[in-house]
Amino acid sequence: MARPKKWRKVCCLPKQNRYGPLMGGRMAEESINMTIDEYETIRLIDLEEFTQEDCAKQMNIARTTVQGIYNSARMKLADSLVNGKILLIKGGEYELCDGLEEFCRCGGCHKHRCAALLQQEREKR
Repeated sequence: MARPKKWRKVCCLPKQNRYGPLMGGRMAEESINMTIDEYETIRLIDLEEFTQEDCAKQMNIARTTVQGIYNSARMKLADSLVNGKILLIKGGEYELCDGLEEFCRCGGCHKHRCAALLQQEREKR
């Protein structure tokens, strides 16, 4: 029997999910798909300057898994930049965290949930 997949905790979703060249008529088949969990490793390690160990704790996965995800994400970023391909960020095996994680520093969880609640309140009025 196969081991069940472990959902990766993600703090916040990207504000934009499509990146690419401003000029040129690249076709849709020349796009690269980066998963949300790959995006999260790039955000945590490169932007937030987490170690791979801290990133693993935040995402609730093994450090070796983080290393594999991170390497895959870096290859996709490089391919997009060097070859002018469209980068799409979507999918993956993830769940949004509740904002209570010890290492959560972006505040994105809380901000996004508060913004969603405010929007729901406005829609009720």
